[in-house]
Amino acid sequence: MNDQRIRMIIPVPVPDEALHAFAAQVPPELAAQRITVEMTCAARGGGALGSIYEGTVADAFCLEAGASAEIDGCAAVCVNSMSDSGVAALRSRLSIPVVGAAQPTYALAAQLGRRFSILSMWDQWRWLYDKILNDNGLGGKLASVRSIGVRPDASELLAGKEDSVFPLLLEAGWRAIEDDGADVLILGSTTMHQSHRFLAEHLPVPVLNPGLVGLRTCQMLLSLDVAQSKRAYPSPDVIMDGVVLGA
Repeated sequence: MNDQRIRMIIPVPVPDEALHAFAAQVPPELAAQRITVEMTCAARGGGALGSIYEGTVADAFCLEAGASAEIDGCAAVCVNSMSDSGVAALRSRLSIPVVGAAQPTYALAAQLGRRFSILSMWDQWRWLYDKILNDNGLGGKLASVRSIGVRPDASELLAGKEDSVFPLLLEAGWRAIEDDGADVLILGSTTMHQSHRFLAEHLPVPVLNPGLVGLRTCQMLLSLDVAQSKRAYPSPDVIMDGVVLGA
């Protein structure tokens, strides 16, 4: 098997320290399978994706970050965000597999239980959950969104906040299970991945880490040698990568 690279895109600009923190969750056994993960982020944009405006900007800059992936020799692209920013456009632009974090995580949760809940840091992320769920016809599987009301930080993630944030997420998880009837829980952002092990060890239902689900989905598609249908995501007649972004 030839070496394969997956380009993983964070949809907002983050410092190198944050990229390293995201990369730390990449399973080491991928190297033995000759798969490497190339971490990158949007060159411009910003914010915590707490509005549709910010989400639209992120779509454009994720398209910019991923458009050259196939020419650059990457085997797949993974957008590391529950916003799935730019995923549909990149599926049209590229022939290699393109996945986000949200769509495969919701689909997996629907297989593992009857209803799932999302554990969120922030109420203002609700729009992106509703968008992806509705686009994929999975809104009926949602038991609840439980937010702990803490503004996220895409640069520092949860580092240094474990003592304050983890207990709040744990309480929200129990409420989702006991009060809302959830039998699967989903972390509401890939920036929350540091809490995954703690929550999985303290809660009696599956807890899904969306960044890792997205990466594993890329790995599966590569092993199956399949990518998105070009009937669903037709290639453009004219490549215009620089028109919108001013490249």
